[in-house]
Amino acid sequence: MITSLILLGITAVALIYIIGLYNNLVSLKHAVAKAWANIDVLLKQRHDELPKLVEVCKQYKQFEQATLQKVIEARSQVQAARERQDIPALGQAEGMLRAGLGGIFAVAEAYPELKTSEQFMQLQTRISGLENGIADRRELYNDSVNIYNVGIEQFPAALVANVFNFTPKPLLEFSSAEKTDTDIKSLFG
Repeated sequence: MITSLILLGITAVALIYIIGLYNNLVSLKHAVAKAWANIDVLLKQRHDELPKLVEVCKQYKQFEQATLQKVIEARSQVQAARERQDIPALGQAEGMLRAGLGGIFAVAEAYPELKTSEQFMQLQTRISGLENGIADRRELYNDSVNIYNVGIEQFPAALVANVFNFTPKPLLEFSSAEKTDTDIKSLFG
């Protein structure tokens, strides 16, 4: 009788502990999803602003069409990766888009009328603000992913994670193009 009560007590404690581990893993998984949703909101806002920027630049007929085309193509790739929630592809596309935006802003220096355009300046400020917000959200996302990935690998939580199929999430990494400075000289050459 006492042995049965002891076994029942040990089983109850073990079950409560496993439930606690499971609930913690669920919380970590949802933190990653929330961090992704925050990035997604800003990416969508920037996605909506970029065509306006391209249209303002197109008003200046001699504006570098190749630079605009890079931004348009990168925007499409970011959108496709965002919709698929393909984090590695998003990181690459983001690098291309940020390089293209850097190119537009650098080339705009050669167009005094464009630089003084109130609409261009407002869009540049808005997009720059969104870029900063995206960078902050990416950092939060990667922190959330790191905490989640560590959580599902630590013992004994790894046992619960394997049973309930908690899988690692990818970090949002940046392409080498995004890590390098824009070669302003080549934009004017």
